[in-house]
Amino acid sequence: MRWVGVAAAVLLVGGVVAGGVGVSMARSFPAAPGGELAAARAADPDRVLVAVAAGSSGTVAADALAPYAVFAASDRFAVRVVAETLAPVTFSGGLHVVPDTTFTGLDRAPDVVVVPAVVDWNGPREAALRTWVAAQAARGAVVLGVCAGAKMLAAAGVLDGRSATTFWSALPDMRSDYPRTSWLAGKRYVEDGPVVTTAGVTSGVVGALRVVERLAGPAEADAVGRRVAYPGWSRTGSLDIEAHSYAPADLPYALNAAFPWGRPTTGVAVPDGVDELALAAVLETHSGSSFAATTVPVAPADRTTTRHGLRLLPSRTTDLTRLIAFDSALDGWAAAHGVPVTRLAVAAGESPFDAALRDLAATGDRATARAAATFTEYPAGHLALSGPAWPWRPTALLVLTLLAATGVAVLLSCLHHLPLVDRGASR
Repeated sequence: MRWVGVAAAVLLVGGVVAGGVGVSMARSFPAAPGGELAAARAADPDRVLVAVAAGSSGTVAADALAPYAVFAASDRFAVRVVAETLAPVTFSGGLHVVPDTTFTGLDRAPDVVVVPAVVDWNGPREAALRTWVAAQAARGAVVLGVCAGAKMLAAAGVLDGRSATTFWSALPDMRSDYPRTSWLAGKRYVEDGPVVTTAGVTSGVVGALRVVERLAGPAEADAVGRRVAYPGWSRTGSLDIEAHSYAPADLPYALNAAFPWGRPTTGVAVPDGVDELALAAVLETHSGSSFAATTVPVAPADRTTTRHGLRLLPSRTTDLTRLIAFDSALDGWAAAHGVPVTRLAVAAGESPFDAALRDLAATGDRATARAAATFTEYPAGHLALSGPAWPWRPTALLVLTLLAATGVAVLLSCLHHLPLVDRGASR
């Protein structure tokens, strides 16, 4: 029957796509090394304590790193990454982070809790995180839910009876699954009492600046805002943003996620002193919100520390297509191993996301860079992008998959219509 061939073709395409997405996710969230490490020193008691939550199942890098960078840029705040244990955790883009302390190990209750998106937000692997977040909210901590971190807050009951927002593609399901929350679209962030929730990924920068203003005053928020240089940001600016929905322009994201074979492996330099916001920009644009490359944070050392004290466990692999670097710290190492270096130049007064998106367009394609801006909800209208127009590698793989599926359907149809031989008549 003809439907057998069609069904086989559909199963083939579906299997390839599902397998490709699985490969993409596995490469973005590789398992972290086992074993617990020492806790970091206690935070300055005279500073506002910010706890950035890290999940056990995998955390979206920019959701955590961008607010971390904002708060750490002010000497009014002390920032700590907290997790269930002191074992290294995985952030998207292949980043392995050593938590500063545990939920129960904080020397005092945090004033601010940052909740990024985590993989198993409503599952058993993050039960301890949900319980801890709910407890901090109940005692009155300011809670900043970044992007799909609102899913965790909703599952923990923190958003019951409140207004909130989240990443645009998640809003329909959240309205259905959590009707006790008033979900708002087209807002950079929504502030309801001590709970602030943001739109997608880079909106965490703006949400964090609002918390800085709230706890340290407008002058401090302005000073930090100048340092992080989020396009168009001002304390008194409108919170209205475009209310996105899926569109044909988003196709590069799906193609890159579904067809990872042949994707470049891009090293991201993480020497001591690397800037957290620049690191977030590269990992998110090149991996998390585009799947254009498999990113690998690298350094010749077993451990490195970012500008404001975040502890990293880099890879030492040299099997790289190229290395994105923010300075010359790893130039000698790259040259010794034959790895070409791309210097990511961030101009004065410019966000690192501008430079990262320009690099993505130049080394990948413009359509993927624009889709990455949409999926990070980053205001990229001011950027002049140059590079190939379209992601031809995954497009070619899609075409080959469709051709193979068509071949399977035709073959099965032909086999079905072959004449049957009456073996008894031939005796």
